[in-house]
Amino acid sequence: MTSHFTRHTALLITSKKHRSNPKPNSQLCHRSIFIFGCCTVRMTKKAELVFIPMPGMGHLVSTVQVAKLLVDLNSNLSVTVLTIKSPYDAKVSAYVDSLTATTNSRIKFIILPQPEPDADILKFLSILVQTQLPLVKEAVTNIVELSNSVPDSPRLAGFVLDMFLTRFVDLANEFGVPSYAFFTSGAAFLGFQFYTHVLYEEQNVDFVELKDSDTEFAIPSYVNPISTKFFLIEMFNPTSITFLHNMARGLREMKGIMVNTFSELESHAVDSLSNGKLQIPPVCPVGPILDLAGSSEIHDNYDTIMQWLDQQPLSSVVFLCFGSHGSFNVGQVIEIANALEQSGHRFLWSLRRPGEQVKGKKLSPTDYENVAEVLPEGFLDRTAGIGMVIGWAPQVAILGHPAIGGFVSHCGWNSTLESIWFGVPMAAWPLYAEQRTNAFLLVKELGLAIEIKMDYKNYGDEVEIVKADKIEKGIRSLMEQDCDIRKRMKEMSDKSRKALIDGGSSNSTLCHFIDDVTDNIS
Repeated sequence: MTSHFTRHTALLITSKKHRSNPKPNSQLCHRSIFIFGCCTVRMTKKAELVFIPMPGMGHLVSTVQVAKLLVDLNSNLSVTVLTIKSPYDAKVSAYVDSLTATTNSRIKFIILPQPEPDADILKFLSILVQTQLPLVKEAVTNIVELSNSVPDSPRLAGFVLDMFLTRFVDLANEFGVPSYAFFTSGAAFLGFQFYTHVLYEEQNVDFVELKDSDTEFAIPSYVNPISTKFFLIEMFNPTSITFLHNMARGLREMKGIMVNTFSELESHAVDSLSNGKLQIPPVCPVGPILDLAGSSEIHDNYDTIMQWLDQQPLSSVVFLCFGSHGSFNVGQVIEIANALEQSGHRFLWSLRRPGEQVKGKKLSPTDYENVAEVLPEGFLDRTAGIGMVIGWAPQVAILGHPAIGGFVSHCGWNSTLESIWFGVPMAAWPLYAEQRTNAFLLVKELGLAIEIKMDYKNYGDEVEIVKADKIEKGIRSLMEQDCDIRKRMKEMSDKSRKALIDGGSSNSTLCHFIDDVTDNIS
């Protein structure tokens, strides 16, 4: 039997052409009942979901936000988030500690002990399920026992697993409940993962042999063929590609996959994932899931940054920030500084020291004690009237400031969605993980970004230097006030906000997800 979740997902992700004049069939009529206030009409049983996020800031924050959004949408839904402290990033651990202060009684946080680090992050992730399994099993057992002993308490209805932690599906099966995945990247990249796995299993494509090639593949979740130059660098490593293939296998075992995107942004990718050719679980766009409140108040330099931005003209400042793990060597820092000075544009630059290797683990970047030591001599004095160099940046608050006119970014997915939300055009300079495929999507597919260096190499001994002239050209193009990218970004910003309001595409999908969760309760 087709589940409620499957049925309505299929309806929600049809093309705009088919949605505009729907045929009056029973499914569409049934769907229309729930578009406004849908999450309070159908669900009468009390249900509880267990969320297990990956201990990385980008994954953790968006997972917590989607959990909060779900409980806000329906008063009969509760969530327990099992949070794992990161052994690599102290800011993640501090964020985890702060979660216990939440004021919503229907969302609880259980903090699990910090696991031992490994110098190889993929090896760490590979064994994370194994090392955390007894702790997670104990926590869920306690939840079930409490539910059974207290009348009218919510019943365990499912697990929501991070895209990297789908092996917890076996534990969910022990408890007799389904597993859903929360995919913190976009739909195009989800399609990339599924299809490259198909190429490997069915056509014996060995991606390791294609390193340093310019081989193009027609991947259905992209309109244009995509070159291996824009693939994840991990695709060309025998160990890491095995991890990625296992990840794709795990995602196939889910009952459904929530994706942090919205159908108006990635309509082609979402449609390609719904045509049945890949034989995958229902894919549900539920974004943009963002922490718009952020943690700005905990930044020591927050007031200084905001006061400086308040003094700048509208859309005049280019913001450079490369994520919680983004940093450059001194040679590249000098090229960026020269580009900014030559461009003459006002700038706000988040510049951080590369993380050190300590006791077998690579730490996250930190702030410089004296940033002048890595900048060209006299740079700070010469640019004092137009620029500001900072350490850790309150990114959401900065992108939301009217003085910001462009964003030079690593193209991490959360940063991408934040930039779209605030309508700030982007310049793509991806550094690691899936950021090169994100950059390809933004530049070549959607026209929401210009390129600085989409195939940038920053891995092991392969660290290239992008010259100042190329960076300056990108900044000048980005900051043009009448450019098409700026207009398209403004239009997409409006669509991103509409997706989450009553009747919006993502709001409706979330409501149908909650309906499906309820159906799991006997």
